[in-house]
Amino acid sequence: MEIKRRKPLTANVVVISVGLDTYWKQFDGLLDEMNSKTKKLVEKLGNYNVKTIDIGMVDNAQAAYDALPKIKAADPDIIFVDMVTYATSNTFGAIIRDVKCPVILVALQPLAAMDYAHGTTFMQLCNDDFCSVPEFTGVAVRMGNPVADIIIGKLEGDKAADEKIEQWCKIAHVIHDLRKARLGHMGHVLEAMLDMHTDPAAVTSEFGAHVVQCEPDEIMSEFTALADDNAEVKAMSERILEFFETPDPVSDPITTRLTDADLLMAAKAGVALEKFITKKKLDGFAYYYEAQEGSDMRRLVTNFIVGNSLLTAAGFPMCGEFDIKTCIAMLIMDRLEIGGSFAEFHPIDFEMDTILVGHDGPHHLNIADCKPNIRSLKKYHGKPGSGAGVEFNIKTGPITMLSIGVNDKGRFKFIIGEGESVKGPIPPTGNTNTHGKFLPDVRTFLTRWCMEGPTHHFALGIGHHAKSIAKVAEAFGIEYVIIPKD
Repeated sequence: MEIKRRKPLTANVVVISVGLDTYWKQFDGLLDEMNSKTKKLVEKLGNYNVKTIDIGMVDNAQAAYDALPKIKAADPDIIFVDMVTYATSNTFGAIIRDVKCPVILVALQPLAAMDYAHGTTFMQLCNDDFCSVPEFTGVAVRMGNPVADIIIGKLEGDKAADEKIEQWCKIAHVIHDLRKARLGHMGHVLEAMLDMHTDPAAVTSEFGAHVVQCEPDEIMSEFTALADDNAEVKAMSERILEFFETPDPVSDPITTRLTDADLLMAAKAGVALEKFITKKKLDGFAYYYEAQEGSDMRRLVTNFIVGNSLLTAAGFPMCGEFDIKTCIAMLIMDRLEIGGSFAEFHPIDFEMDTILVGHDGPHHLNIADCKPNIRSLKKYHGKPGSGAGVEFNIKTGPITMLSIGVNDKGRFKFIIGEGESVKGPIPPTGNTNTHGKFLPDVRTFLTRWCMEGPTHHFALGIGHHAKSIAKVAEAFGIEYVIIPKD
């Protein structure tokens, strides 16, 4: 079963085509051919959940200055410059100097090779997509704003080129949502965990997202308004039982089969949580709150795990321990459509040369290897409270991890790693775990990871996507490192 997104993916993608106005007078029909090429690029973008704004042909310096206000008005997340034929760089200089988003040069020629025996200048100009790319990249560097990428290939039937276009559309989804996100922050940081401390103003400064300070009482007011037999609570209970297995305990004495009381609490807390985030118009949430022992507030704030996991899988990243940095990492992975579970390192398996990777929640249920389990826990280890816990391992195959640390200058830093999720037993503790295997070996990888200064937690996703995450870091001007594989 897959949980549907709360909101559809979208992004603002501006397309500019560039050429040389001198050519249009010299070669009848050439401009129409160029516009036709851009039309095909725009059609491709229609497959990737983006809003495309086609600025049209920019073929001289004045046209570049005229296009700039239109580009800014479109509020682009990324810009594709369609290099349809040779263009002088004065069609580009004014634009690259002033835009703040990633700019990608697209050089997709119609022919795999010219028909040399019947070649004409017209044919060459129709396939001169790459000709001015060096000139454009040189000017971009000179203007202090290097292009983010170059896509070289054929206009049609080129899988590699199409995959790079799709990759950038997914990166645009990240940029679009992160730079305008409203991230809820509730409670307080764990005093004992210095790596959790994050300046909300720094989040806005580096990502654009706004941190919304929230009060637990705001969720409690939604919770207390729900009767046990409320229709929404009943529907949530049914949804939980449909989505999760409820196995008997195995070896851990703090686990039991899911109790009716814990199911009801998880359902009520989940409904209250969803009402709260809708009311506050949030796009993500990080929290930690203990409340008074034995109070209704403690029961509520310690029973978000099931609702958290359902929300995270629906594209609403949510994490405990007040870790808003990892909430951002989870959002990045979700918008890249690779998951994004809240994770940390657990015991090493020296026999398998793996390490257990997981957490007590929340998790991105859409990347589960099979139907996840839900167990009742008599206690949450290391934290107050008791209730339902989510347990599964993620899909086997490639995995990517992203931890957002803070350097000695107070700036964020992305620590990115890739590995494999391999089959192996996980402890039946009501927590999510998977066996992570890393090159060249688990000891070396973990040493390299820790030496880069990560946060305790990280976001965990499926597939190898370190390069895409690195491009996200570059888009926001953030330092990053990809841990070497060998």
